[in-house]
Amino acid sequence: MQATSDSGTVELGGGGRPLGAPYSRSVVYGRNGMAATAQPLASQAALDILRAGGSAVDAAIAANAALGLMEPTGCGIGGDIFVIIWDPESRKLYGYNGSGRSPEGRNLEQLKAQIAGMKLRGELPADYAGIPAMGQLPVTVPGTVDGWFAIHQRFGRLSMSEVLAPAVAYARDGFPVSPVIAQSLERNREAFERRLAGSELLHNIYSTWYPGGAAPVAGEIFRNPDLGNTLEIIGRSGREAFYEGEIARTMDAYFQRLGADLTYADLAAHSGEWVEPVSVNYRGYDLYELPPNGQGVAALQMLNILGQVDLKQWPRGSAEVFHYMIEAKRLAFEDVARYYADPDFSDIPLAGLLSQAYGRARFALIDPERASADFAPGDPKVEGEGDTTYLTVADKDGMMVSLIQSNYRGMGSGLVPDGLGFMLQDRGELFSLDPAHPNAYAPGKRPFHTIIPAFLMKDGAPVMSFGLMGGSMQPQGHVQVLVNIIDYGMNIQQAGDAARFMHVGGRQPTGVDEDALGIVYVEPGVSPATVERLRAMGHRVEVDATGVPFGGYQAIAVDPVSGVYSGATEMRKDGTVSAW
Repeated sequence: MQATSDSGTVELGGGGRPLGAPYSRSVVYGRNGMAATAQPLASQAALDILRAGGSAVDAAIAANAALGLMEPTGCGIGGDIFVIIWDPESRKLYGYNGSGRSPEGRNLEQLKAQIAGMKLRGELPADYAGIPAMGQLPVTVPGTVDGWFAIHQRFGRLSMSEVLAPAVAYARDGFPVSPVIAQSLERNREAFERRLAGSELLHNIYSTWYPGGAAPVAGEIFRNPDLGNTLEIIGRSGREAFYEGEIARTMDAYFQRLGADLTYADLAAHSGEWVEPVSVNYRGYDLYELPPNGQGVAALQMLNILGQVDLKQWPRGSAEVFHYMIEAKRLAFEDVARYYADPDFSDIPLAGLLSQAYGRARFALIDPERASADFAPGDPKVEGEGDTTYLTVADKDGMMVSLIQSNYRGMGSGLVPDGLGFMLQDRGELFSLDPAHPNAYAPGKRPFHTIIPAFLMKDGAPVMSFGLMGGSMQPQGHVQVLVNIIDYGMNIQQAGDAARFMHVGGRQPTGVDEDALGIVYVEPGVSPATVERLRAMGHRVEVDATGVPFGGYQAIAVDPVSGVYSGATEMRKDGTVSAW
């Protein structure tokens, strides 16, 4: 089909494919190892580690370190990390929550007073609600480096210095920037200019990523020697260098110069934790996610709701299928806003939220013909905008790693400690300022988290390690991919390339609620007839062709008989699958 531009010029359309969906491409297959990341050189770095005898965990850390350099718009060692690992030796899934905590020396009233002061000084609009996205107030302890060492201690084979060596070399020697990341770097530069105008924070931001005053363009060689030095120190001296040693002291001096609340003591006190993944069964498959403070349970709640209806009675692109998925998302996210928080500070009714009875009760609220004007959080006691990177790696022994890592909104808070080459996260923006809310800000507390790795099992055996980056898109993206595979028989590449929706709106875990009905953004692959039918059902629908809001998917599946891996990444990002 020919495409016509806005000027009326007839453009050249796409080519054909000998098999499969015309909008997709071939699945990648491999036997001895595989890596799927959002940047081709990071995938190759992971594969090099596998070929050198490293485990899937070694390779995943290597890829994550490379992505912190190559995709700083999505991740970095100034942020947090969550991991699910399938260990073939113990035949068990392991989960790691590597999220950091708020400063111990600042309470809720002090935080509110600081926000009020910013409004009085004109640094925030007078009607601003919530915690600002930039500056020192949303900064929490970065948990990634601790997470690397925790999973490496248990499952690593090579030394950490060997694992980080590819990222160190690329940081010093340079690498060509990829297109989507180049575009995102420029968008972030514009946001920093707008939000931090006149701030001293801009100096370190520009000297690290925009030394010529502009973002690097696609194909341009970029270097970050400061980050290379930091990673070399971490590889040589261990996690202590980051949380208690020379890197920690550099961060602390920077905090003191800015008058920031995070301190050396906060860094030194940090530790992540091993957690038990939780699951629900969807049509014979078990989807595993990590428990709160993350939002992974929302995907499980959505599947419990959708499991009450046979979606296959309608075509995948039909309004009926979209309607049920959208309403399931809205119902689940009402509970996200009400219950999801740091379990050390709140009693989360997890068993109730994941019960089949609760799934049936929530499903009963869906009108099959009409979008509900508003939903409310349920009572699970019944019994009877962000930016993130996701990657997955598998090795020749059968170990599979599902890893997600982020600085949260944009590139982070804008705080770049002197000479270290990375930005600190702004994850604390996701706290609530309502003292009665489970996710209310408190000293030493972990905020609600959006980043979630996923893992699919069947009959106790691994099926697929996968994830999909992008704020609140993540749970709804997990569900859409699984519906594509389980209900409609798509392969793992087509399941990610197929057009998606993203619903925004409703109550929020920050307490800054949005319009109850919200907006459904869909990609151009959703037919005009389906869009119009959804609108007639009461949904607000907008078509978005940018690809940006709909996340970035990677997956590795394993054949239970042959052990052959199949991998997928997608067109919305720069990434590739590398196989051995």
